[in-house]
Amino acid sequence: MSTSLTSFLPLLPYLLFTVRRLMSYLHIFQQEEYDGWRFLRWVSRTYSFDKKLSAIIVLLSAVEAVLKPVGPELGLILSAAFVAFFFIELDPRKSGKKKLVLTVRAKRILAVAAGLAFAAGVVVSLLSLGLWVWLLPVQLLPLALVAANLLLAPVEQRIQKAFWQQAHDKLLSMRPTVVGITGSFGKTSVKHILGHILEMHAPTLLTPGSVNTPMGIARIVREQLGSQHQFFVCEMGAYGPGSIERLCRLASPNVAVVTAVGYAHYERFKSLDVVAKTKLELAQAVMKTGGKIIIAEEVLEFDAARNFYALHPSLVTTVGASANADLRVLAIRQTAVAVETDVEWQGKPHTIKSPLYGKHHGMNMALAFATAAVMGIPIETIVLSLRSTPQIKHRLEVKREPNGSVIIDDAYNSNPIGFASALAALDTLSSAKGRRILVTPGMVELGEAHEREHQKIGAVAGSHVDVLLPVVPKRIEAMISAYRMANPAGIVVPCDNFGQARAWLSANLQAGDIVLLENDLPDLYENKLAL
Repeated sequence: MSTSLTSFLPLLPYLLFTVRRLMSYLHIFQQEEYDGWRFLRWVSRTYSFDKKLSAIIVLLSAVEAVLKPVGPELGLILSAAFVAFFFIELDPRKSGKKKLVLTVRAKRILAVAAGLAFAAGVVVSLLSLGLWVWLLPVQLLPLALVAANLLLAPVEQRIQKAFWQQAHDKLLSMRPTVVGITGSFGKTSVKHILGHILEMHAPTLLTPGSVNTPMGIARIVREQLGSQHQFFVCEMGAYGPGSIERLCRLASPNVAVVTAVGYAHYERFKSLDVVAKTKLELAQAVMKTGGKIIIAEEVLEFDAARNFYALHPSLVTTVGASANADLRVLAIRQTAVAVETDVEWQGKPHTIKSPLYGKHHGMNMALAFATAAVMGIPIETIVLSLRSTPQIKHRLEVKREPNGSVIIDDAYNSNPIGFASALAALDTLSSAKGRRILVTPGMVELGEAHEREHQKIGAVAGSHVDVLLPVVPKRIEAMISAYRMANPAGIVVPCDNFGQARAWLSANLQAGDIVLLENDLPDLYENKLAL
């Protein structure tokens, strides 16, 4: 009787603990886009298994084995431990840089996972094999989330299909000109710049921030698209072959912009040729409607793009530095207040300016110029609109602080070209008396190119950075080594997380210093769960 009582005592406190622990795991699962295999690999790679509570269970089990028979006291102690860990564990809705968002989908997954975990607790209680058995439901909580997601897949598919259809039908009925933008990098910035040009001409809706998934796009269309909107500028993200093609079925594009092919998300594709072929799914969709296609000239280095261009040259407008480009980029300059780009369009030269920072924006501006031009926007409107382009949040966004220092917020950047451009901007904006400071965790999702690209960018940083604060330095040892070799006098301050970096800046930042915040790792890269 006492053993049975001891087994059942922890059941309700375990459920309380389970909900909080599942939320901690759900925080990461959500950032992994509910991909079960990626989430479980993260749990394994970071050793984010329960350790502290499991140690208590092992200790209580050892006491139970020695003192048989025992009363309910040990069950009460385990129950108290479950309750204590419920209160001790951080709430991911309040902690973390990218906080857990309990969307309707997330709530469904959490509820089903909690139900599965509670069922496991009931089984453990009924078995009455001793307290050690509680190790199993505690350790298997990550699997409960994955199992819940799989069980809910049919329901989720029906819900998403309904949302997809509503958005699709709304686009068909309102018939705005849909501009699809994709690329390994630059797509958000080009969307921002082009959207500003189009807004100066007619009512325009843009997908906000980095929203570029089917459900994200469907939500914006359902909630925000109105009959007044003549243009809908839609960023299209690629997470594998076929992903852009699916987005094009949702929002059939009239205009396609392909900004670049590079190493962003490389680990998902394994090959730049696969990346290029996937990006060209957007061009293929526009070709079927006879629309306009704008491609950065460097994209034509890949077979998929080159072959497409050879078959459909009349549909494609190329943007690049060569004499063969339809819009030729002649020169790009970064001044203290703007990026200036000299271009040649239809035989006429133009100098376009935007109050942005980073020479890589020169190409983004050129792509936006070409796109607006082929859409029929007057050149005078394009040039004038570019002069008032607002800064792009978290993409080389310059902030001048009251203490006389300057912060360059490039937190949403994670590609080699943009990184190098941001480093060059340090020199443009730095003062003679200030230090150039770089805070970065490096780049993510580079796959097999991780070491090589970080070694390259570390060498570049050696020419532009006086103080390097590497965040999670174990990830970017190649970058740190290359920086030290290129700049032996440079100072390196390793930081375990951005919190430590911010603390160093608060204590050491001086008037005249300029700080580049380059990329900001999601919690799943920066933190382990302290379980």
